[in-house]
Amino acid sequence: MSIIYLARRLHTAKYIAVFHLALSDLCGSSALIPKVIDTFLFEHQEISYEACLMNMFFVYHFMNLQSLTLLVLAYDRLVAICFPLRYHAIVTKTAMFLIIGVMWTFSVTFIALMVSLITRLSICSSIVVNSYFCDHGPIYRLACNDNAINIIMASIGFVLLIWMPLILIIISYFHIALALLKIAHGAERIKAMKTCTSHFMLVAIFYVPLIGTYIAGLTTFFHPNARIINNSLTQIMPPMLNPIIYTLKTEEVMQSIKELYKRSKVNTRERKVKCKE
Repeated sequence: MSIIYLARRLHTAKYIAVFHLALSDLCGSSALIPKVIDTFLFEHQEISYEACLMNMFFVYHFMNLQSLTLLVLAYDRLVAICFPLRYHAIVTKTAMFLIIGVMWTFSVTFIALMVSLITRLSICSSIVVNSYFCDHGPIYRLACNDNAINIIMASIGFVLLIWMPLILIIISYFHIALALLKIAHGAERIKAMKTCTSHFMLVAIFYVPLIGTYIAGLTTFFHPNARIINNSLTQIMPPMLNPIIYTLKTEEVMQSIKELYKRSKVNTRERKVKCKE
């Protein structure tokens, strides 16, 4: 985030989306990790009802923003490769800020509604949540009264915020693959493919464990502990790996790091010269 902020060459629409992905990762980890550490390391396994709902909102909200931001980055690559001459006219900074604003509005509205519907439930069978955070599914299953609307909201949320972005990303990459096949020169094709590798790795890291857990839960008996471990890794690993992948796999970012390092060395030398004078 600091590199994108400091390096002027990264002040583009694409890196606004990358910055937003990093921000979503940071906020998502901040919402999840401290409570997980407090629960498992210090064995503080109790949480107030209000704090539980707040934890649910922020964890789901930032996880959804990560998913939607990956879709936005796929759109960016689609326009860059399929419509290279019109890229700077279509994907502008203003357009990117507008897209991010719409994402926030949609995510906040949907997750707030989903969480608020929990308050209509009577939790009487148990107060033990079989998860590592205040998870929506395990909580509405504790209800004694009708929870049909909560099941519907959970299904709609998974389709809209996980399946739909993934399907659109796959469609985007299908069109990108078709566009790459039309490129005559192999060197240019490889160069275009390299611009997609970082994003493709992030998509695989984020979606494969989520979809794998969902399919396994539908087709076979999936032990609750296995689900918890898999889901926790899904939420913890991508925020840790995203900045590493985007740093090591993106030439523009590496170049910006070198330029910032050289600039800092020059500034340090100038200060030393002034001190000697």
